[in-house]
Amino acid sequence: MASRNDYSSWSKEDLIKKIKALEKRKKYGLVWDSEREPEKVVLDCQKELPVLKEIKYKEIQSGKDDVTHILIEGDNYHALSVLNYTHEKTVDLIYIDPPYNTGTDEFSYNDRYIDKEDPYRHTKWLSFMEKRLKLAKNLLKKTGVIAVSINEEEQAQLKLMCDDIFAEENYLTMFSVKVRHEERILKGDKDFHEVIEYLYLYRKSHEHRTVKRIRDNTSLEEYTYKIRELTKTPQIMKFGSKVVQVFKPGDFEVNKTSPDANSLKKISIRGSIKEGNSSGRFYMRHLDPITSTNRGYLIKVPNMGDDGLEFRYFLVPSSDKRINGDYFQGVPLNRADTKEVPFPNFLDFVDEFNNVGYEGGVEFRNGKKPVAFINHIFEIGGVLRNKNAVILDFFAGSGSTGQAALEANKHDGGKRQFILCTNNENNICTDICYPRILKVIKGYKNSKGEAVEGLGGNLKYYQTAFVPASPTDKNKELLTRQSIEMLTLKEGTFEKVSQDASYAIYKSSEKYTGIIFEQLAFDRFKKAVAKADKPISLYIFSLADEDFSDDFADMKKLVKICAIPESILRVYRRIFK
Repeated sequence: MASRNDYSSWSKEDLIKKIKALEKRKKYGLVWDSEREPEKVVLDCQKELPVLKEIKYKEIQSGKDDVTHILIEGDNYHALSVLNYTHEKTVDLIYIDPPYNTGTDEFSYNDRYIDKEDPYRHTKWLSFMEKRLKLAKNLLKKTGVIAVSINEEEQAQLKLMCDDIFAEENYLTMFSVKVRHEERILKGDKDFHEVIEYLYLYRKSHEHRTVKRIRDNTSLEEYTYKIRELTKTPQIMKFGSKVVQVFKPGDFEVNKTSPDANSLKKISIRGSIKEGNSSGRFYMRHLDPITSTNRGYLIKVPNMGDDGLEFRYFLVPSSDKRINGDYFQGVPLNRADTKEVPFPNFLDFVDEFNNVGYEGGVEFRNGKKPVAFINHIFEIGGVLRNKNAVILDFFAGSGSTGQAALEANKHDGGKRQFILCTNNENNICTDICYPRILKVIKGYKNSKGEAVEGLGGNLKYYQTAFVPASPTDKNKELLTRQSIEMLTLKEGTFEKVSQDASYAIYKSSEKYTGIIFEQLAFDRFKKAVAKADKPISLYIFSLADEDFSDDFADMKKLVKICAIPESILRVYRRIFK
């Protein structure tokens, strides 16, 4: 084509092509010159394809049956590209806290910090965000949501961009978040003092159902208790048909909090309650007779109550001066007893933002988000009601989203999985994010020297790596051999069973993953998995997109066969086109 700006030298064909392109441009919305300075990390993918490389010595193991979480170190464009293969349409909630483009050293484009004097700083920020938000959209389930923090520098542009990417009808709301006290002025040279930031909330599709606050029709003010279990091995006892967990004094905490729908109401078992409901009757029949020998014990009884918790806590009086025991009830799910109330679009988190510095055992004061704030996003996004949710943060920074997910699992025994992606600019991944997750999982001492119990969980640590993009036979074989981490991440099978030059086998508690690099190894692979007692997903190297179903028709546990690397290349061709 002729020179970019000299239209007089263009051919008729090029001019017609340009006119047609201009006619297709949007008549309303956000328009910017996205091609003025293409982003290097995007252009690099024309020459090299991203894969994952596990950093084995940074793996965290807490418990064999605990959830395995993911931390990916690298540019989030490359990480999101990999996740488009491994996690398409599997994520329940995305929360991100991207650079605000304030003109300080917090936003880098093509390895150069963008300052306020750059005439294209908004264009560069929009190009940077658009590519990542489009990749992120592919990862959300139809019922999923994305929440994005921003301040006044780019909030208007972000709204128009998200309307375009996620569709205007999927815009849910914009929260105004008070993050700073009006008297705590940071920059006296400004005409106006910024005390609020913003949080945009979009759904993937109309299949998402907005979560509202559930309130007891009597009063939510009574729901002010949270119980924390301090031991993983409580005593097991049987009362009638119920197998219960018994926590001795010191093995649990009962804490009083501000009223909210996720807290518990303490009910004294007295008067008509003793026989008026199933909880009262259970206590009087089984626990009241053993009160004198079990003072201050907490009993956790499964399959009881109508509050959706699937259990009920009973508290035995700690001294003989008190006759009646107590039980703790969550907000009832029975719509006759409750009402749904919308969340306000103004959030006051001033105290939490002001005290966030040492949260998680690491000091980080530049843009760190409080766990309480992210926990609120989890509630609004439906994650607290979904114990198996997958949560993604691809601007992970200090790792607050990971800690919030771990705390949610600890609170209700959930199996939520977090996926964190961050670059290592200023060593934020190696010196801040990873050490924080390690401490929160394993336990640590806070700034006061007090022991903080670990929350449990496992972690896989990956770095982005690359293989040549040129579609030669040699490069296709190399991509296949470098795809083990991608495939085991996709299947959630992290435990190696066996591996050699011709095939690899990995497993989880639920299934196996087989990867065959050489087709001459079919028979040996079959023998290796002959006694497999779980479903098997099989990936087979092929220079074409072959169908191997006839070759493995005799394998009863086989649930999926996929030719690689073509299935990976299809995804990359789509997003790098």
